[in-house]
Amino acid sequence: MLIKSEFEVPLPVDKVWAFFQDIPQVAACLPGAALNEEIGPDQYAGTVGIRMGPVKMDFAGRADVKERDQVNKTIVVEASGADDKGRGQAALGLTARLEPTATGTMVVVEQDLQLSGAAAQYGRGMISDVTAVLMRDFATNMQERIDALDRGVSLDQVGGAKSASGLMIAIQAVWMALKRVGRRFFLPYQPNRI
Repeated sequence: MLIKSEFEVPLPVDKVWAFFQDIPQVAACLPGAALNEEIGPDQYAGTVGIRMGPVKMDFAGRADVKERDQVNKTIVVEASGADDKGRGQAALGLTARLEPTATGTMVVVEQDLQLSGAAAQYGRGMISDVTAVLMRDFATNMQERIDALDRGVSLDQVGGAKSASGLMIAIQAVWMALKRVGRRFFLPYQPNRI
């Protein structure tokens, strides 16, 4: 499933690009994620935990940086993992591209997500909505983390993002779905004009 999202942060593109060079720091901005072991050059082991409704899944796996393009400010990461209770697997191909804007940096993220097992039971709409919520939280956490590092706060004091709360993610994702349906239902009928 291909999911594209973008968000803008009010920071210069070079500062955001420098931050993106430290993949464990970037992962720490995603709720429930941690890359805590370097297993080779640009290869990391870690975990991602998420709760969706009654299902809580903890994935253990790895992330490999496949490409860093300084000129185009693009980074490509491949990640895969399996739930520690054997209930599912996930594979992700992620491309993040940074573009300067008048007020900061636009971060464009394309994710090719493959799920199996319990995680695959959720429809594309729900997964897209959950991804949108996580990307919004990621953007906020990234900006706060960069600001804290600029102020000289140590990485131990900055900490990681909070675990992804199933209830809050579900509520926000359902709200997004309801708004999407409401827009379709309540838009006034407009016949085609010639």
